[in-house]
Amino acid sequence: MYKAIIVDDENRSVETLKSIIQQFCSNEVEIVGTANSVQEAYALIQLVSPDIVFLDVEMPHGSGFDLLERIPKPNFEVIFTTGFDRYAVTAIKFSALDYLLKPINIEEVKDAVSKAKKRIEGKHTQQNLEHLINNLRHPRDKNNKIPITVVNGFQFVPVNTIIYCEADDDYTYIHLTENQKLTVSKNIKEFEDILANYDFFRIHHSFLINRDYIKRYIKGEGGTILTEQGNELPVSRRRKQEFLEWLSSY
Repeated sequence: MYKAIIVDDENRSVETLKSIIQQFCSNEVEIVGTANSVQEAYALIQLVSPDIVFLDVEMPHGSGFDLLERIPKPNFEVIFTTGFDRYAVTAIKFSALDYLLKPINIEEVKDAVSKAKKRIEGKHTQQNLEHLINNLRHPRDKNNKIPITVVNGFQFVPVNTIIYCEADDDYTYIHLTENQKLTVSKNIKEFEDILANYDFFRIHHSFLINRDYIKRYIKGEGGTILTEQGNELPVSRRRKQEFLEWLSSY
């Protein structure tokens, strides 16, 4: 049985999530406390040493991220709760952590708890949180790492080693420097969302390119990109104008 706390400034949200966990996850998780602010949460974590923290991102007097900044080496799993905040969700995804969008969905809670248990058992928690905090401190630093799902967990790959991403139905090929390629069972749209702030552009429905590796643009109906490594990638006619504006705005 894992100990958990809920951190949220809205009592209604706390009670809703608490009720769902007690009804549907009671064999796996016990709620041992709740807090309505960063200050309360910090004191509660010291007191009960939770295994899992359900953490609201947006709070009036300090965000969930601020709480994590105060804890040098977190030894608990975090499941974030948030209304749609593109920046927050992207940062969370980038660090291979989980989140629940409000209004909270029962099945998503059950799934998030299941994933949290696996991460605790795999001892990935501290590393993932450290990546999140670093990515938040340096949101456009291409030394940041993206989590790539592999057979036994995650492989964290520096953004600056990704040349381009290539779609193949529900799979994405991540083409890296040093002639490396990773195959991931995720749609390329997920990588487009994560990498948008790191100078990547979706030049075609099948290709997402890193600006740093563009060597030349060859004119045509849509045109062609030549990478520093000698790859030729098509630019779709539909994306051409937006791509050229993006390229010239550097």
